[in-house]
Amino acid sequence: MTDPHREAHPRHALDDVIHAPVRFSIVATLAAAEKAEFAFVRDTVEVSDSVLSRQMTTLEKAGYVAVAKGYVGRRPRTWLSLTPAGRTAFAAHCQALRAIAGDGG
Repeated sequence: MTDPHREAHPRHALDDVIHAPVRFSIVATLAAAEKAEFAFVRDTVEVSDSVLSRQMTTLEKAGYVAVAKGYVGRRPRTWLSLTPAGRTAFAAHCQALRAIAGDGG
């Protein structure tokens, strides 16, 4: 018989993709803006280009982040933004964290 309390704990609502500290930091940074340049996110989260690139790939595959490439003058640029699914997942993840912390979110 299944324990009815087991699935009731708010930790079950945590998103495994977002929960990793670096990915959580990336998503939180992107949640504050419509879009952000790759270098801004890298510097804000304090990771290397390669780390940000790997984590962005994971978030993009999950459908949480959109990546757009273009140019400013002759310089290539990459912009990152949360998708609607990413914003929804981030809000739900934060709500679960608040519930775990005890303020009910």
